[in-house]
Amino acid sequence: MVKKNSRNFIGYGAKGKKISWPNNSKLALQFVLNYEEGGENSVLNGDKYSETFLSEIIGAKAVKGRHISMESIYEYGSRAGFWRLDSLFKEKKIPVTIFAVGLALKQNLEVCDALKNGDYEIAAHGYRWIDYQDVKKSVEKKHMLQAIKTIKDIFGSRPLGWYTGRCSPNTRDLVFDDGGFSYDSDSYSDDLPYWEYRGKKKQLIIPYTLDNNDMRFATNQGFNTGDHFYNYLKDSFDTLYEEGKTTPKMMSVGLHCRLIGRPGRIQSLKKFLDYVLKFEDIWICKRIDIAKHWIKNYS
Repeated sequence: MVKKNSRNFIGYGAKGKKISWPNNSKLALQFVLNYEEGGENSVLNGDKYSETFLSEIIGAKAVKGRHISMESIYEYGSRAGFWRLDSLFKEKKIPVTIFAVGLALKQNLEVCDALKNGDYEIAAHGYRWIDYQDVKKSVEKKHMLQAIKTIKDIFGSRPLGWYTGRCSPNTRDLVFDDGGFSYDSDSYSDDLPYWEYRGKKKQLIIPYTLDNNDMRFATNQGFNTGDHFYNYLKDSFDTLYEEGKTTPKMMSVGLHCRLIGRPGRIQSLKKFLDYVLKFEDIWICKRIDIAKHWIKNYS
């Protein structure tokens, strides 16, 4: 017997949801920087195979042992890419949410100090940057608790946002069970936040993006040049801004230190920031700001 389908294909429907952002902004624009370098698959971390995902080697094969090229590609993100991005965000005064992998943070405390001194929100991105699809629920729970503790130990308070990325069917259950997250971003299903219910419990979901995302520099049918990335972001922004004149929406931009942090790509991000900063009627914010606004006004 087939179980009742619990997926939601309806959302806010044809009429959408009437909302307002602070200062009647037409669009809430949010930048995420994924900090994963050092938390990926590696035999040095006790894994059986090397990392294969989101690098300059598209279609990389898993190696039973050290994959020196893959390791160095990830190291670039924390050694060089992060600092290029940190400088840009601080220069342009852009608030940013960090999707931080716990083990990665431990590898570079100088990066942690820079995050403390910027307009950053530290959201949890797991303890490891691995695929949790087939990981035991007990292990995934252990890693979630380790991620929370690591961020609390380094930054003084627990994370209020969660995003696994390569999540499992158990991830949302674990977020509900924890009960301490203001929002969960393991979703790509809408242009607005929404509530998910489990009995008397509810959890705010703030959808993320895999299309307005520099990861497409490292995937098939992706971005080949910075111009591709800039034009795609601009088209997304222009569409949502126009729609926002009647039904305001949200736009997320996903970034990675080892990808957009490369010299040949960061100019596209600079161009996009310069473009959007010309608009006075948008709200550039962190994800926790969106969560607080939604919880206060749309609970």
